[in-house]
Amino acid sequence: MGRFTDRWTGTKYPRSGVAARPAPEVRAALLAVNGPDVRFVVREGTPKEGADLVAEFEFPALDLTLRTRMRLDPAAHEVRVLEECWEPTADGARRQYGRGPANKVYRQWETRPGADGRQHKAETFRFATQDMRNPLQRAVLGVGWTWRGVLFKL
Repeated sequence: MGRFTDRWTGTKYPRSGVAARPAPEVRAALLAVNGPDVRFVVREGTPKEGADLVAEFEFPALDLTLRTRMRLDPAAHEVRVLEECWEPTADGARRQYGRGPANKVYRQWETRPGADGRQHKAETFRFATQDMRNPLQRAVLGVGWTWRGVLFKL
């Protein structure tokens, strides 16, 4: 069992017996998460972002941006992860910034007339933060590395 702070930061450890692979294989596994059925993109990080890899999801209709910055630490066999979110405030007047492993679901609805002639709500968009985090974690844990959540410095 991990440390007490692991729960707050979202740190996950690989199963025992899984051999740690070299850093280039970890990078390749994370970049392989990209695909036609994935609604976010994993790309190389820029020096300004201070990360080796970045996973990013944007949905302009809701003014929502989710970003996961990842730095590979080959000496410790861990991927240090900083999860960030920019979302509208409750009144919709501005955007607020948050960091850390939040478990949120974002939805968009519209009303449509039903067969009975009444208006019914229908969900037109749904995205949960786990939809982005879980494939990334599986890639990291599958190669024997630790998914180390951080809150301040990558």
